[in-house]
Amino acid sequence: MKMKQIMMLLAAMLLTACSKNSEVKAATVQEAGKTLVVYYSYTGNCQQIVESLTAQIEADVMRIEPADKTMVSTDRPQKYEANGYAIGTALLNAIKAAPNDAASYPAIDPVSITDLSQYQNIIIVTPLWWSQMAAIMQTYLFNYSAQMAGKHVAMIVSSHSSGISGVVADAERLVKNVTWMGDALWINASNHGNRASLIQNWLPTLNFAEEQTTMNKMYITIGEQTQPVTLVDNAATQELVSKLQQGAVNVTLNSSGGFEIWGALGFSLPTSNEQIDAQPGDVILYNGSNICIFYGTNSWSYTRLGKIDGLSESQLRTFLKAGESNISVTLSLTNGTTAIHQVRGTAEQEVYYLLNGQRVENPRKGLFIKNGKKIVL
Repeated sequence: MKMKQIMMLLAAMLLTACSKNSEVKAATVQEAGKTLVVYYSYTGNCQQIVESLTAQIEADVMRIEPADKTMVSTDRPQKYEANGYAIGTALLNAIKAAPNDAASYPAIDPVSITDLSQYQNIIIVTPLWWSQMAAIMQTYLFNYSAQMAGKHVAMIVSSHSSGISGVVADAERLVKNVTWMGDALWINASNHGNRASLIQNWLPTLNFAEEQTTMNKMYITIGEQTQPVTLVDNAATQELVSKLQQGAVNVTLNSSGGFEIWGALGFSLPTSNEQIDAQPGDVILYNGSNICIFYGTNSWSYTRLGKIDGLSESQLRTFLKAGESNISVTLSLTNGTTAIHQVRGTAEQEVYYLLNGQRVENPRKGLFIKNGKKIVL
């Protein structure tokens, strides 16, 4: 065989191998559950890393910003590294002194995504500050670690030259009850220019959560009527579904405050509490062991479970026996009795909800729930 033919054969073999590699990586992305990339960038390095990462996977992206804007740029006189790293070190020392106290963490701006229930995978991209995780990212993880419970988590760390073991330790302290997808990826000054290939080689090593296959419906029966509930995806609903797979759960609820019926479940579920403006139809976990079903509105720190589909506020009041006490309620995964039947007017048919149960007045493009069914606009 001539040398030219040999070279062409080798090139063809190499092309085939690369194609198979690309197919494996593409399959990894397509089969993975929904992913969120959350990052903080001070010098711009982490932002470049995120851009290289999201060129290779499909993910939502959220940037964390400090509330103190006097130090958001390295060209400001009040820099984190000023005066021998005095400012940044002071922030880290405050956290070390009282790591369980929210007041120890520097304030950050309100984040754009407050409900993590829609994500199965979270990738953290953070800079290293003097062998520790940047204080700004520590604040975010401290505030939202409860919502990360049960999820698959990975991390990329940017540093100049220091090793990242301290950052890994900070992450493990802050984020508990998660599945770490694999080793953290370290990108330093010497290999930052090769970040795309480093990320490309790192991604196939990760144990991404697969697309959600768990049930997203529960049924509430009161008397002879049953209504479906569209569940959000979080640690609480996953455990609740596991309980209901063993059999229906009967609870006794009481009206309270003119806006809900509530009572003890008889067991505890994981919490991911946040300030929620509960609306009619919302099904909420309170204090980890109480279920609240709303026919009115209330604002409090809750864990969202789901939403009753397709009933107006007046219909909810009737179904939930608003104002009564000792209401027998059955929670199950099967629709064993007859649901409420009603004729809906045009206005009622045009009610849309997000997948997390939040009502949307003027829906635009996206995936919504309408009349108990998922639709795409």
